[in-house]
Amino acid sequence: QVQLVESGGGLVQAGGSLRLSCAASERTPSTYAKGWFRQGPGTEREFVSAIDWNGGNTRYADSVKGRFTISRDNAKKTLYLHMNDLKPEDTAVYYCAASTQYNGVIISAHLYDYWGQGTQVTVSS
Repeated sequence: QVQLVESGGGLVQAGGSLRLSCAASERTPSTYAKGWFRQGPGTEREFVSAIDWNGGNTRYADSVKGRFTISRDNAKKTLYLHMNDLKPEDTAVYYCAASTQYNGVIISAHLYDYWGQGTQVTVSS
């Protein structure tokens, strides 16, 4: 059973930084593709960033490109999202996800099998 637990969210002023973490359960294979999605108030869940199984390839939504960095530490079974120059429009619940079927870069939410419970990020202006 794959379990994902996000942490690191909080309240930050515009221009600030946060680092989100997503810890996977001990038995989670390191070969799973992983990604970050977010859902703001009154909006649908949207893709933020994705990374392949060994961290060699990444993808970002245009809205976060150049500000966010995704990374993973397979030895620690942890996925990260470093967020810099945060903007009020980045306010959302951020979710990490893992795909048991793919190990490349996955941007479609429906291709992910497991999701964390989400962590709130609030950016004040």
